[in-house]
Amino acid sequence: MRVIAGKAKGHRLKAPKRRATRPATDLVRGAIFSILETTTNDWAQVLDLFAGSGALGIEALSRGAGWVDFVEHEPRCCGIIRQNLEKTKLGAQAHIYCCSVAKALSFLDKEYNIILMDPPYSNSSIGNVVTQLATSKLVGVNSIVVVTHSPHFPLNSTYATLNLIKEHRHGDSCITVYRKESKP
Repeated sequence: MRVIAGKAKGHRLKAPKRRATRPATDLVRGAIFSILETTTNDWAQVLDLFAGSGALGIEALSRGAGWVDFVEHEPRCCGIIRQNLEKTKLGAQAHIYCCSVAKALSFLDKEYNIILMDPPYSNSSIGNVVTQLATSKLVGVNSIVVVTHSPHFPLNSTYATLNLIKEHRHGDSCITVYRKESKP
């Protein structure tokens, strides 16, 4: 696994050696960032939920994101994110919250431009997390929410004020992109 583009391009990233952690492949990450580059210009604040190795957030930083908050509940993975940030020299633009996503959603209080979610594919209740996120203060009018998930657990086209804008499938991975509905 490596950083695909930007100032840290080519850096190899460490990944946890567990079957429960399934980092997004280079192909899927490339597709996510291709979608983001045509969907939004504002990369100031990024949130990486279910961060795992930190690959998605680090890719965002490499491509010009101003700041990334990483949320990962597994302490070993939090250590790997820290190592990957040090290796890519992007640690000054990031913070790691080593806690559950549910807990992070209860205390994070800023609006993010891009929210990346790469939950475990076995998590059949990911729609509930998207609903909780959609009704939080973390999602603003121009926020983009990207969820990677298993095709066995399809997501809805709307969650509260989040509306589906794009959906792609790459092998065993689905990429679902939402934007907050703007008020008339």
